[in-house]
Amino acid sequence: MTASGSGDLLDRRRVELVDKTLPKLPHHTEGQRLPLDQAVELVERVRASAERHAALALDAVAMAVPRILGVALRKCPQLPPTIPERIQNYRAQNVADWVMYRKALASAAAARTWPVHWYDAKSVLDAARQALRVEDPEAHFLQVRRAVGPPWDKDYKLAMAAAIAAANAIGA
Repeated sequence: MTASGSGDLLDRRRVELVDKTLPKLPHHTEGQRLPLDQAVELVERVRASAERHAALALDAVAMAVPRILGVALRKCPQLPPTIPERIQNYRAQNVADWVMYRKALASAAAARTWPVHWYDAKSVLDAARQALRVEDPEAHFLQVRRAVGPPWDKDYKLAMAAAIAAANAIGA
């Protein structure tokens, strides 16, 4: 989701960060069925794929949107420092894959010298409300939803709010 600080939708696309031949949840699902050394190797292959695809995805966005101010990503929870620990820790294995993907996108953004704005999902709607200078941002999101059509769910609304808040924080 790419948006201006004033709330205009500039670009919306789905990004696949993993090769089709690789699993999407190596910490949580596939890695649980393998011996630990093989699970670690699988996670590393998925991470490398995510980094390649993140770079390609941001290249595509840069081609579609002439001026990128930064990237908004949801804050990551703290995880154990090593892949084996993440695979063996139940709480960590449930979020480690999503953290890996966010970090791949952050790294690709940093390689382009784009600032990364880490947002809190619980407060980002309020930050968007303040950036838009409206009492209720729901009307704005409903208007965007009607204009672009499906798919549009709470994740899209959250991404749009984060993009607006980030553009405002970065100085759009």
